[in-house]
Formats: sequence, structure tokens, C-alpha cells
Amino acid sequence: MNAADPAQTIMELTTAYWVSRCLHVVAELGVADALDEVPRTAAELAGKTGAEASALHRVLRALANHGIFELQAGRFAHNDASRLLRAGVEGSQRARARMFGLPVWWNAYGALGQTVRTGLPAVESVTGQSLFPYLAAHPEQARIFAETMAGMSRGRVGPVLDSYDFQGAEVIGDIGGGLGHVLKAVLATNLQASGILFDRPEVIAQASQEAVARIRYVAGDFFRDPIPACDVYLLMRVLHDWPDADSVAILRNLRADARPGARVLVLEGVLDEETLGILADIDIEMLTMTGGRERTREDWQRVLDEAGLSLRRILPTPSVTSIIEAVVP
Repeated sequence: MNAADPAQTIMELTTAYWVSRCLHVVAELGVADALDEVPRTAAELAGKTGAEASALHRVLRALANHGIFELQAGRFAHNDASRLLRAGVEGSQRARARMFGLPVWWNAYGALGQTVRTGLPAVESVTGQSLFPYLAAHPEQARIFAETMAGMSRGRVGPVLDSYDFQGAEVIGDIGGGLGHVLKAVLATNLQASGILFDRPEVIAQASQEAVARIRYVAGDFFRDPIPACDVYLLMRVLHDWPDADSVAILRNLRADARPGARVLVLEGVLDEETLGILADIDIEMLTMTGGRERTREDWQRVLDEAGLSLRRILPTPSVTSIIEAVVP
């Protein structure tokens, strides 16, 4: 972005959705999977994906202009970025690109103005309900959401493992842990421990299709249903989905059956309003889609205090995720 030219900065931000929308559509069509390692024309790719050749050429040309795919003498070829739009590859970003292009996301951002006027999540104005009940009623979209969260977790778990010692924990619980990729990674380096994966019934049904013997799969509502006692609880990018009162309710429900001395690891960003960064942008996603928020250190202290947990320390990691360690008194 050209910071030296304020008008250009505004122009680039005003029109950023031109290209992001192209990315959504190409991910949904599966164009990257249709393209092998031989450069192909848009007509060849259109025949494999159900697109119109001329329109697809123009969309792929725009993406190539921004570093996704390469245009070579009228044919399109993969580059490192476009390969990540393929399904099933290491570090795949296809599910993420599809998720942000889902009608519920696109329509919710169209209603952001109403959110700014009311403070209520835009998703509620376009669906009549909050995000998670909506996903529960739309299994295919819920599957894309779960795959996106799993992909994001894979990229963040390495820095957590490098920054925290889980030794001594016999039972490690991943609360709201999606498909269990974080828990599996933690258990792979802590062979003495077993795990509990706790999430909504539809998520556990999907996660248990690739069940691991050392993991107990528990379906439930983390606001109301008992959460099994663990030595260490993980909540990775869970609480930012919820307003403070709901986050406190989740933690209080966790604490209800927790043993004194149990550790609660909130794996989240810690927003610094002096430096801002990507968390200021992610906060808009929370505002629009969930009603949650990114939090400062002071915010996290307040939430943990109200939940009856003792903040022990905050460990930064090389990623945007910090390890906020609290203890059950």
C-alpha cells in the first residue's frame, strides 16, 4: 500500500473487495485443483469447473496481477500462492477463501453499517440468528468453517508448542477445539498425556471420523454442559468469538468441575492499541460475525478476574497468538 499518497491509500482500500471477491469465486469453483503443473487456458479450466471462459480469464488475470497464479502467453500457471488454493495440500487456504466468500459472510459485511449504528453483529440482521446456530443448521457451510479453523490452528500450534511446557499434565482438554488438530499436536509431543476434545455435537461428529485412541470425544455446549476435569485446558481462538459476559460464562462453566491448580491456557491475541497490527483487523471480523472482540491485556485481566481465575502470566509467541496462562484457585 502506498502510504506516501493518502488518496491512493484510500483508493486501494475502497476497491480491495474487487480482488478478494475474485479469490472467493475461484476457490469455490476449485480452479486451483483443476489446474495441474502444465499451464492451461481459461477455456480449458472453464470446461473443468463449469465457468464461462472469457469471464474466468479476466478473473484469473486480476488474481495474477496480485500474485496469485501466473499469466504466461495467454495461459495460466500455478505459483506458490495459487497452489495453496488446492484442497488437501499442506497449508491449504482453500477452505478459508471459500468461507469468507460464503453468502452469509458476504451479506453480513454488506450490513456492517447497521452494526456500527447498533453495536449488534451484522450476521444477525441477515440471518435472523447468531453465527453458530446458523452454522448448525447449514452442515456444508459448517464443514467449511471447521476446515478453516483447523487450517488456522495448524499454523499457530507450532509457536505454542515451542513456547510452553506441558510436562506433568496427565489430561489435556481442548475446549471448543474444532477438529482437534491443536490437541493432536500437543499430544504428539507429550506422550504421557491423554486428551479430551470438547465441542458442539456436529463438530465432534466430524472430528471423530478421524478419531485418535488417546482422545476422548465429548459433545456439549460449553455454556451449560459439564466440561470434564483436566490438568490443562486449552481454549484456542475461542473466547474472541464472544462478548465479555459470555466469555466469563464459558470460563465459569469450565471452572465448575475443574480441580484447584488446573491450568487454563487461553491461546489468543493480546491487542496493543499503541502498535495495533493484524488484531485490529481481526477485531472487525468479530464485530461483524460473532459479537466478540479482540482484547488488550487489561481486558483479559478483567475477564479472568470475573470468571474467578487467577492470571499467572502472558507468554508471547512468534505468531499473533499469545499464551494467557491462568490457574484455578
